[in-house]
Amino acid sequence: MTRLSVNVNKVAVLRNSRGGREPDVLAAARACLAAGAHGITVHPRPDRRHIVAEDLPPLAEAVAAHGVELNIEGNPFAPPRAGYPGLLALCEQVRPAQVTLVPDSDGQLTSDHGFDLAGDLAALVDQVAGFTALGARVSLFVDAGNPRVERVAECGAQRIEIYTGPYADAHASGDAGAAIAACADTARRAQAAGLGVNAGHDLSQANLGPFLAGVPGVEEVSIGHALIGEALYAGLDATVRAYLEILARHG
Repeated sequence: MTRLSVNVNKVAVLRNSRGGREPDVLAAARACLAAGAHGITVHPRPDRRHIVAEDLPPLAEAVAAHGVELNIEGNPFAPPRAGYPGLLALCEQVRPAQVTLVPDSDGQLTSDHGFDLAGDLAALVDQVAGFTALGARVSLFVDAGNPRVERVAECGAQRIEIYTGPYADAHASGDAGAAIAACADTARRAQAAGLGVNAGHDLSQANLGPFLAGVPGVEEVSIGHALIGEALYAGLDATVRAYLEILARHG
């Protein structure tokens, strides 16, 4: 069955908008894990508007206590600065099971494109090697339809994460056929190259089922924005369980 990793960044955004400790990111993560989530995803950004470095050790302990995985997302090329020691340094502290590398710029609102994978990949190969040396599985964020997806294996990574924002937009417009086909083709090509397939961005209860029905062999979905939004009405426990039911139906 496809695994669910809940991204708790939006809980941190709400906390950070006011200052202080509420809502409590750790408590939210524990609630998701208690409901059966298979892991927790975080994306600590250099500007500290989401999860911050101080959140990571207690989150890592909570995830380890449940025997599931911590997935840390980030741009490996973002330089260290005050309050942000760099992605590799953060991962050295907490040793996540998975690191998902994304090509975000500092001012980017959200992850909205994958690695191009064109040209010389030596710098990316070096970055992947650093995270692999920590014992992490490395996944690279890629666009559906990227003609060079097989090059992820050349980088030494073990998985891709398909950027599903365009699929979510197409589903909302009522015509997701082409977007699903692009995601499915990307997944098959990655799998043929020996890579595992994750997916994430704007997946929701409304569009997750059709996505899984159309895209073969998705190992993990990372869902945060929609899940936290839906939980405002139904609660975290009920919302996580609703997602798990969708995964079970398409497992």
